[in-house]
Amino acid sequence: MKYILIIGDGMADNPVPTLDNKTPLQHAAIPVMDGLAAKGEVGNVVNCPAGLPAGSDTAILSIFGADPNVCYTGRSPLEAAATGIQLQPGDISYRCNMVTYEDSDLPFEEKRILSHSGGSIEGDQSIQLITDLFRDPAFQQAGMVVHPAASFRHIAVQSGASITGISLLPPHDHLGEVIGPLLPSGNDNAQVLKSLMKLAHQVLDHHPINEQRRAEGKRPANGVWFWAEGSAVALESFWEKYHKTGTVISAVPLCFGIARLSGLDIREVPGSTGELDTNYEGKVAAALEELRSGKDFVAVHVEAPDECTHNGDLPGKLQAIEWLDSRVVGPLTQALAEEGTDYRLLILSDHKTLTATRGHDADPVPYLLYDSRKDTGLGLPYCEESGQKGPAYPAGAPVLMKKLFAL
Repeated sequence: MKYILIIGDGMADNPVPTLDNKTPLQHAAIPVMDGLAAKGEVGNVVNCPAGLPAGSDTAILSIFGADPNVCYTGRSPLEAAATGIQLQPGDISYRCNMVTYEDSDLPFEEKRILSHSGGSIEGDQSIQLITDLFRDPAFQQAGMVVHPAASFRHIAVQSGASITGISLLPPHDHLGEVIGPLLPSGNDNAQVLKSLMKLAHQVLDHHPINEQRRAEGKRPANGVWFWAEGSAVALESFWEKYHKTGTVISAVPLCFGIARLSGLDIREVPGSTGELDTNYEGKVAAALEELRSGKDFVAVHVEAPDECTHNGDLPGKLQAIEWLDSRVVGPLTQALAEEGTDYRLLILSDHKTLTATRGHDADPVPYLLYDSRKDTGLGLPYCEESGQKGPAYPAGAPVLMKKLFAL
């Protein structure tokens, strides 16, 4: 028996007026997932506990069976773990996004944030920008170093600072808004971070890379945004909890961090971008290789529905959901069936990402649990409405992994 988890990040949503008041899951053509739902179990689950951020950090911890109320200290420590960053006592880590502020002559605090990802910047351009920026002595004076990533998602670590009482907001939840009220606040260190963000805009706005991006019709990565603060974290061993070996496949450091801290293996797939153009076929091939090599469990995470929604790209979100169905779920389940392998499969969104706001939402999301040996005769498609008709699990009761393993 093999066990598979597929997370379509942010694919759950509310009804969208331009889709005849259907959700993207209802509107998209997903015959494979609908077919599995008709023979499986569809319910709803709250992955993001009240009082904690509605994001993939708290949600994916819940999905993997950890209680964020107990183990969550912030998102960035989870991502730091993915790259082997060792946080020392007293260290604070932050996500340091490359972002895009509007091109205008307005004062810094009156500008709007247009992209939480610096126009989806990646690779050498992102690394060069953040490296050049952190050469400024102001960052050393603030006790801060950066760990560059080949995407917009960098990690900054600060020593000798406090985050007690600080307020740092996720940029993807405030796209199109004036940044003044969104900037760091709450303690003395917030003012330090705020000054560094202002300096970053001054340094990066007319950096040659950004002038080149403008000339190519791309958004400049003309700022940084500190958020997701936290200290070192420890998670319970996945093996000790479930007695299953496993591998996590993703393009997102957060997922790899949770995997490493849980004792799971990770698998990086060439061409995995976290965007709509990610390597779907490569992820399926990697998942099958891991299962064939003897692993009990594999998790496949697809970020594209979430990123498309943040970017205001509804057609892209629909395409991402349809490709998750046709290029991930379909080929994976077909290969297992052809090999005669019995399997149990859990499919869900970690949280809602709303077309209406381009931000996250902590409301219940639908899950689909399927066992290749059984037919429940449920007959329902996979969507939010079907989820409301099935079992409901509240936040703080992370039970879906136990249901997947039939424990």
